[in-house]
Formats: sequence, C-alpha cells, structure tokens
Amino acid sequence: MRRIFTNKIFVFSLIVVLLLTLAAVSYNEKNGVNVISNIISIPAVPFQKAVTFMDEKISDFFGYFEDIKKTKAENEELRQRINELEQEILDIEKLKKENRELRDVLNYKNQYEEYEFLGSSIIAKDPGNWFDVFTIDRGSKDQITVDSPVVTAYGLVGRISKIDAFSSKVVSIIDMDSTVSARLSKSRDLIVVRGDLELRNQGQCRADYIPPDADVQPGDTVETSGIGGIFPKGIVIGKVVKVVKNEGQYDSYAIIEPVVDFKRLEEVIVLKKK
Repeated sequence: MRRIFTNKIFVFSLIVVLLLTLAAVSYNEKNGVNVISNIISIPAVPFQKAVTFMDEKISDFFGYFEDIKKTKAENEELRQRINELEQEILDIEKLKKENRELRDVLNYKNQYEEYEFLGSSIIAKDPGNWFDVFTIDRGSKDQITVDSPVVTAYGLVGRISKIDAFSSKVVSIIDMDSTVSARLSKSRDLIVVRGDLELRNQGQCRADYIPPDADVQPGDTVETSGIGGIFPKGIVIGKVVKVVKNEGQYDSYAIIEPVVDFKRLEEVIVLKKK
C-alpha cells in the first residue's frame, strides 16, 4: 500500500516537473510562440501550403475567363468604333465629291448663262446594268422640253426624249437612239458620237465620220460641238480609248469612254432654256 502511494507521488512529481520545464522553455522563446502550438502547427505547414497553392490556381483559372470576357467586350467596342469611323470617312468622301460637283456645276453656270440648271433624281431605269434609258423626277410642271440637255458636273449624259407631268425619260449617249454632234478638243475636227449596241454593254460609245487626215489618238478629249441645236458647245463627252482605222474615207471610227459613269448614276442636271 505504501509502495503504490509512493509511486503515485513520483508520477505526480514528474508531471509537475515536465509542466514547469515546458512553461520555462515557452517563456524563453524569442518570438513568444507557445511550444505546444509549435508542436501542433509544424506538421500542418505543408497542408496549408497546398491549400494556398490550390486557392491561387483556382483564382487564376476563374480570373482567366474573366479576362476573356473583358477582352471580348473591349473588342466589340473597338469593332463598333471602327465601323463608326469607317462610316464617318465615307460621309467625308461623299461630302468632298459633292463639293467638287458643286464647284463644277458653278463653272457650268458661268459658261452657260442662257440655261437654268434643274437638279433631278433618277426614279426608274430600263432593265439592265447600265443607265442607257432612265426616268427622272422632272416633268412638264418644271417647264422642261423634249431634247433638253441632261448633264452631270463631269460631263454630258444625254437628252430628254419624253415628258409627263411629273417625270421625264432620258436617252443617254450610250443608247442606240443617241446621236451627238461632237468635236475633237485637240484638233477641233468635227465628228459624230453615237450609241452602239455592242459598246453599250461596256458603258461606251463610238465616234464616226472621223476625217481621214484627223490626228486622233487614245487619250484625246471629245466634247460637244454646239452644232445641231440640242447640246450647247463645249460639254465634255469623254476620251478616246481606241482608234480603228479602215480603208474607206470616213470609215475609221474611235471608241469613246464617257466621263459619266453610266453604271452608278443617281442625280443629273437638266439644262432648261431661260
């Protein structure tokens, strides 16, 4: 009995000594961290690092998709802005073209003071790719007459062939029914410009009755002669692109490229006698 009591005292004393020793060691640690806490936390460090690593990777993963979403939104904004800038450029180019045409029209007005200039829109055209015959929104109410010249700021388009109250039909210089008394600007030789069935499909016309001794070359300008009572003198028709020489007198002819684009006409000007 005494031995058991003695053993209990020994064990109790040993526990007290161990606790005091641990307390002393913990107190003397410079960082003030409890030794028991160190013993518990040291094995947990690798686990904590693994958790931290996984957390970072998951954050990076979802952050990647957030960046993609943000980039797509930015790209969409940039595309929209590019479209807006392209439209602004087109509008500027259109304004420049209109300004050039207005300046050229003013030159026409100064040159042809006996005419009133009536701007007109094309409202219909005959079937096909070319504006060889078309309808404009000017008619007898505007006091225009048959054979009134039709032009653009660049040159000759054709003439009025038929008039209704609110519209008129225009026959262009590339149509088979068109004949224009013309002149070679360089040599001043008189020629006749008329429509041709084959050339019409290329937006061109031909010059006939070229004098045998006429010096006509590709690039030469052709203009109205003022003879015939329909078209005033000096309106540009186009340029010579090819000369076809034949044996007989006046059998040579030239292919003319009009200055007017007969595939993209929208607006024309009717010359009305004052």
